[in-house]
Amino acid sequence: MAVFLILPTALLLFAMGFAGFLYARNLLVDQWRQTAVLRLERAAHYMDMRLARVAEWIDLFDEAADDPGGEDTRKFILSRLENLQGVISVRLVQNPEPRGAQPEAPQQRPGKGGTLTNLYRRTLSEITLPRYDAGGGQETVSLISEFSHPETGQPGRLEVSVRFDYLMKDVESLGWWQSRQVCLVDSRGRYLAHSEAMGGHRSQLGETGDPVELAVLKQMQEKSHGTWFGNGRPPEMVAGFYWLGQAPWVLIMYAPGKQILAPIIEFRFYFAIAGGLCIAVILLLINFAGGRMVRRIQGLLHAFQLVAKGSYMVRLPVSSTDEIGRLETGFNEMVEGLKELDFIRDTFGRYVDREVARELLQRPEASRLGGQKREVAILMSDIQGFTAVAESLSPEETIGILNHYFGRMIDVIHEHKGIIVDFYGDGVLVFFDPHDGPVAPAAARAVQCSLAMQRSMARLNQEMGSKPLSSALETRIAVHAGSVVVGNIGSASRSKYGIVGLAVNMTQRMETEIQGGQIVVSRRISELLGDTLVVKPPFTARFKGIQDAVTLYLLEDFRPPE
Repeated sequence: MAVFLILPTALLLFAMGFAGFLYARNLLVDQWRQTAVLRLERAAHYMDMRLARVAEWIDLFDEAADDPGGEDTRKFILSRLENLQGVISVRLVQNPEPRGAQPEAPQQRPGKGGTLTNLYRRTLSEITLPRYDAGGGQETVSLISEFSHPETGQPGRLEVSVRFDYLMKDVESLGWWQSRQVCLVDSRGRYLAHSEAMGGHRSQLGETGDPVELAVLKQMQEKSHGTWFGNGRPPEMVAGFYWLGQAPWVLIMYAPGKQILAPIIEFRFYFAIAGGLCIAVILLLINFAGGRMVRRIQGLLHAFQLVAKGSYMVRLPVSSTDEIGRLETGFNEMVEGLKELDFIRDTFGRYVDREVARELLQRPEASRLGGQKREVAILMSDIQGFTAVAESLSPEETIGILNHYFGRMIDVIHEHKGIIVDFYGDGVLVFFDPHDGPVAPAAARAVQCSLAMQRSMARLNQEMGSKPLSSALETRIAVHAGSVVVGNIGSASRSKYGIVGLAVNMTQRMETEIQGGQIVVSRRISELLGDTLVVKPPFTARFKGIQDAVTLYLLEDFRPPE
């Protein structure tokens, strides 16, 4: 039970639970990735909104710059730019000197068309990297737009300086709620800013050889956003990045895996506990049901062992209607059948047909010592001269011939419902019990049996033609009817169902008065069966112990009425 039921079931349940955990964990991780990207997108969106607010007015200024009569409009726009939140300075330069260093070519944003600088009419020529403004004492970012005067055609440049901390405002609170490590890098991975939680001065993403930073640097060149898990389960560090839409910058956030994936880790813990409890409960139920079944099977096995030793007193309680209950019922029926067979064998020997034995067992006197006096039909037969024939045969040949002979005779006797009392060398004593009915039908069966035995003997001689016999075997049979005592003869330890009485001796003496191949019937048989018998003229014989002569008839045939 442990090897073939409980252990495979436990392994199957564990495999199913583990597969279910992996499926649920993947769902949770996918959901976390989507949520993480949405939070990064929201943080980046706020930065884009602050940049876009400035870019909107720069775009309006460029439109007004194309209008020859728009001087007042341009002044108004410049005043609004100066008053925008986060703007440090607005500088308008006429005939600017060419800049020594040209800005890098705008990089294509991964996964989308267009450049990273995507402001309205694309009038911005450059967004500078954050730089320290000595006058203001803080880092600034400059949004630069170049234009030409509508009347004179002279070039001009508009530079708007915005506080960098204003752009980064609330990024931490808008990002991952567990994260305190936030940084902003350009398209090449150079640090523009990072939170204090990251510690130290950093210049380039991945400069320390950290595998998470290197993986993020590689992925941000290929994707517009994404997440990355470091080594370990849970990972030591989790990172996420998102490209800004208004500047060629990438917002990156880091957080410890234990904090960021805390719900998934808790889910794993509680899933393991719940799964273990479920498996334990299922195994206990299996053990309870299977153990009960095993105990019942062990009870069956023990009962079978007792029956094998000859004890038929065992009886199993039938406590259910399932297969085991049906097996217990079948076992009890089997034991009852064996008890009946043993009783038949012990009481009637092996020479009574089972149907006849069951019919006898229905009578109360059949199962106890003693008997009942009633009239029965008696048949006795033997092989004439077989003792002399056996002298010339080996013991094995003698027993072989007798077994073959008796095998045929027993079949015929059982067919006519005769009860074999005993074998006497080559002879057999049989009686036909009418029970509580008239004796005539039993006498008819005895006569029919005697004729069938002679016919069977003829076929037996044909089969034994090659046997070492000097001549064919011939049987002589006597049939009589008389009063005898019928019942169990013997003791409580050993008894035999048979008959005792003068009629038995009478039948034996009748059988000695005829020759082989003949059947003799008594006057009582003739009276019982009348004209149904075909017999030769009667003859008389005198027997020791009987004063009067006995009338006998040689039987030729039996013709029962239609």
